[in-house]
Amino acid sequence: MFHEGLYVVGVKPARMAAIELDGVTKRFGGVTALQSVDLTVEEGEIFGFLGPNGAGKSTCINILLDFVRPTEGSVRVLDKDAYEGSTEIRERTGVLPEGYDVYDRLTGYQHLEFAIESKQADDDPDELLDRVGLSPEEGARKAGGYSKGMAQRLILAMALVDEPDLLILDEPTTGLDPNGARLLRDIVREENERGATVFFSSHILSQVEAVCDTVGILNEGELIAKDSVEELRQTETGDTRLTVTLGGDDAETAREAVSGLDTVTSATADGNRLVVECDDDAKMGVLTAIEDAGITVEDFEAAEPSLEDLFAAYTDADSTEASR
Repeated sequence: MFHEGLYVVGVKPARMAAIELDGVTKRFGGVTALQSVDLTVEEGEIFGFLGPNGAGKSTCINILLDFVRPTEGSVRVLDKDAYEGSTEIRERTGVLPEGYDVYDRLTGYQHLEFAIESKQADDDPDELLDRVGLSPEEGARKAGGYSKGMAQRLILAMALVDEPDLLILDEPTTGLDPNGARLLRDIVREENERGATVFFSSHILSQVEAVCDTVGILNEGELIAKDSVEELRQTETGDTRLTVTLGGDDAETAREAVSGLDTVTSATADGNRLVVECDDDAKMGVLTAIEDAGITVEDFEAAEPSLEDLFAAYTDADSTEASR
């Protein structure tokens, strides 16, 4: 007999989708900001939302929060209709919006007290300040005297109030120094470990790659790719950059030896080094070809394409297709 709250041993209950966009289009007059976007973000996921400035990322976030209504399509957030359930969704969501301005005449503490009261929560303002790297003295100061990085930390603290089920971060590293960006990444991981879903929107690829499970790429209002970084690497390009250090100045001979391989895209000789772009599973074949040519391999280093490489490949391909 089935009892509510129990499940068969060895079978995990299915995760619900934290965010679902189905055919979402948004037009502002004659400008299409989003075009037929289908997107699912699973509960408990850290999702990276990538795109250049003007790609439509902030419009998408505004639709999730019911600040803007889609022209076409449907939106569900935390298993609620984004329009009909907007109040409950906001109560369960923490938001760090892009370009948010603090209130100059209010202290950091007053900002946090407002957020805590708005959510009817019982968070400790001092704990929130400490978590984002602000001191009690800084919390007592009026926010009008904050640096951009301090203001960003304060807004992040406000977003963390009441342990939200969904954390939406729109360009969250703006104004943060490297230490602040590192702290943000740590907080994202901690919130996710607690059970929160994190929607991390940014055009800074390294920040997304450092924390996100899954990445979606938005370009000119269209979602052109969605997968893990590893799967995107394998799908878009199998090229790995292999840098081989040789025992002598035989790089040109080594280049000739590997250039004929079907798995090699390019090979460049540089003194006693050879830089080869090849399929990921072709590295040993490249090294064998060099050694078969009578050249000693002293060392080698392989580097997979970065998220920046993938982003450029996808957006360039998308732009080329659109121009045809």
